Amino acid sequence: MSVSASLVKELRNRTGAGMMDCKSALVDSDGDVDKAAELLRMKGAASAEKKAGRIAAEGIVCQRISDGRKKGVLVEVNCETDFVARDLSFREFVSLIADQILAQVPTTVNELSQLQTNSGETVEEARSSLVARIGENVSIRRFKMIESEDGHISSYVHSDKIGVLVSMRGGTEALAHDIAMHVAASNPQAIDESQISTEILEREKAIFQSQAEGSGKPPEIVERIVVGKLKKFLEDNTLLGQSFIKDPEVIVEDLLKSEDAVVRETVRFELAEGLEKRNDDFVSEVLAQADAR
Repeated sequence: MSVSASLVKELRNRTGAGMMDCKSALVDSDGDVDKAAELLRMKGAASAEKKAGRIAAEGIVCQRISDGRKKGVLVEVNCETDFVARDLSFREFVSLIADQILAQVPTTVNELSQLQTNSGETVEEARSSLVARIGENVSIRRFKMIESEDGHISSYVHSDKIGVLVSMRGGTEALAHDIAMHVAASNPQAIDESQISTEILEREKAIFQSQAEGSGKPPEIVERIVVGKLKKFLEDNTLLGQSFIKDPEVIVEDLLKSEDAVVRETVRFELAEGLEKRNDDFVSEVLAQADAR
């Protein structure tokens, strides 16, 4: 089949693989970019998986924690430019949104938009007024509230770009804050391996199997390689399996056990996640901030 240059460019931006490799993978996958990306991984041609298909978006990720630390809110509000994201009126609107979510507990963005604020106007009316003043579109993209009856909620927000909530039983507030910072930097897919779906594990196993078989090694060696890579995948992608960012010699699971703490839930928002291609090295920024403490 004929493959367009735009499809090749999209796959190259997503995987970092060579142009000819991308074109070949697209031909083999009948133009399906997702399947082509997996084919490249299997062949070892993809140097990295990058987020693709994003549109420009700016804004703020904001958090609120209730008195007593039993409820926590994370909200993302978008605007068009970073200039407006720093504007006091925009920031006050985002704070208003976070306060209303914590106080009135809506379940959807539409429900949130209809809530009445202390000034008597609805959230939607406040948003429309802000748009008229600043001359840019403003969108309440998403929010999440978590609660803890027998533990406490902590949070971490990095440069208004990444926000994390952590629900923890036991441990200290300082530990919970450190775990939230760790989640911001390391972005685990799950708390432990039980939360990673069978579908994801089977997909990764198939990729590792294909890569190992391509090495020409005997079947028993291939099996050991696949088992080892799956173990490493789980360590890298689960909170409990990861090395703690402030002390890489310590595994998060061991750190929590040493302080008799259990992480019940985590929420992580990254500004424009899934919408905009960003080149910010948030991991390095968070680690640098941790080192400075």
